[in-house]
Amino acid sequence: MMVKVEKNMKFFFLLLITLILPTATFAYQSNTDELILDIFLTNDMHGGIDRIGATFMNPAFPPSLGGGASMATYVNYIRQLSDDVKRANLLVDTGDFFMGRPIGTLTEGEAIVEFMNLIGYDLLVLGNHEYDLGEEKLINLLKLANFPVLAANAIRKGTEDIVDYSQPYIIIEKMGIKIGIVGVITSDAALMSFAQHIEGIEFLSEKDVLEYYVNYLRNEEKVDILIAAIHAGVPFDPHSAFQSRYATPEREQPPRVWGYDAMDLAHLIPGIDVILAGHIHVGMNRPWFDPINHTLVVQGYANLSNILHLILKIDPETKTISGFDTPAENSVLLTLFEDRFILDPEFDRLISQRKAEAEHGMDDVIGTAGVFLSRASVDAQNAMGNFICEAMKNAVGADFAFLNLGGVRAEIPMGNVTYRQIFNAMPFDNNIVTMLIDGRTLRRIIETRVASTRQGLLIAGGAVTYSRRRNDFDRVTRLKINGEPWEPDKIYRVATTDFLMSGNAGLTILTTIPETQIIYHETSLRDAMADYFRQNSPVMYRIDDRWLRDDRSEQFDYLIDINMSD
Repeated sequence: MMVKVEKNMKFFFLLLITLILPTATFAYQSNTDELILDIFLTNDMHGGIDRIGATFMNPAFPPSLGGGASMATYVNYIRQLSDDVKRANLLVDTGDFFMGRPIGTLTEGEAIVEFMNLIGYDLLVLGNHEYDLGEEKLINLLKLANFPVLAANAIRKGTEDIVDYSQPYIIIEKMGIKIGIVGVITSDAALMSFAQHIEGIEFLSEKDVLEYYVNYLRNEEKVDILIAAIHAGVPFDPHSAFQSRYATPEREQPPRVWGYDAMDLAHLIPGIDVILAGHIHVGMNRPWFDPINHTLVVQGYANLSNILHLILKIDPETKTISGFDTPAENSVLLTLFEDRFILDPEFDRLISQRKAEAEHGMDDVIGTAGVFLSRASVDAQNAMGNFICEAMKNAVGADFAFLNLGGVRAEIPMGNVTYRQIFNAMPFDNNIVTMLIDGRTLRRIIETRVASTRQGLLIAGGAVTYSRRRNDFDRVTRLKINGEPWEPDKIYRVATTDFLMSGNAGLTILTTIPETQIIYHETSLRDAMADYFRQNSPVMYRIDDRWLRDDRSEQFDYLIDINMSD
């Protein structure tokens, strides 16, 4: 009886999917000339294979996204159209695949690799967050993968050897077409990872390495189509970014601090047909085309809220790309609404079981929020950030605490609060660190984060006013610690995270603090937030006067004539 029901359900799913899937996907089934390559791309999944409400669309009544189970329904249906003679497919992920949501983080990636094995990924490119738990754990995790892992520019320091759990490229033959795929991780991984987690690894220039392998695959391997799968993204506004960088050929480029992004690589390296991008969490409905090299660049949204489907058309005579199509009207992106893409039963069972194991106890109430703890910011301040810094300061008895603006990932609405909400706001395993530093060093940290166009810090225990009309490293006009005027020679107890202590978010100054002045607490910031709710509910933080930009402000006397530029 059960077998009959399951067969009937499968028939129902297939019938339903033919009614609700976009029609563009079928446009070339009967064409006798062109070959079709369906490319499915996920990027920056951050463990997001489980079902979730799309609060970014409607916070009060979020539509339900089906995650990996909805993705499986779509991908497996389109695969049924492939005959490997005139139509074939590829499924690619361009990194940051498991750290983020509880099912990914708390299983240390195992649940995500299980999913990727089951759905049949063709390859994975390493992302910077793959190193969040350290290289040893990453190596053990990737041993479970049934697909190749690419990162051509991740090498052992002092050698030319690529790390042994990845490879630079793969060559796949489909429909008589020889397809070369090069994988590259952003070199910014060196600036965005804990130093001890990437000890012994060097991330070479994306441009230099990709240029080498493009030439090699074109000239030595004689590939017909060349794809670069990279954990580096397209700027938020690609048209404006391109104009500012490349519209004037003689324009002098500023010194490069960060690595090359997908737009740079498409423009600077000829010979790439398609770039599958990631790292930047903003999807593009239409591909970006470099106007010189005609390289096509695509990028999806993060957290598996969508599946990117690029339908490449290939001329069988020249074995070159002749065009592309989209599965939806004018878009390569499909939002994975579960009422549109019915959950695949097998994947739903796997994911639900793993989620239940990982999230046991996460929905227990730990306290209450008396106000909406929002991420909506006024300059470098928001209610959610104020709460987090206060929790960090309280946990270790610090005078002052600070956090980078990008460290806050979700809001907490007014009402009962669960550990799940804490996890969503702080999904990464950052521990609290205390340093004993003099006032000059503390002020320089603050000045560093308001220099040039930088936006500042989230703080607790202090009051900062600064003016952008003043010179860099002399912009702070008011600075109080615990209600008292700042003193340059006083020793302050300052709390932050181990992530920032590694020099991330532009705070390389923190790497110069002597180890004798640093206390490494065995307290995660996430647990400090949860404990604060348990001890201080209802929590009621709002935007206040702790961080102000006032370009007309005059500098207080106690800040004048103290050189902060050294």
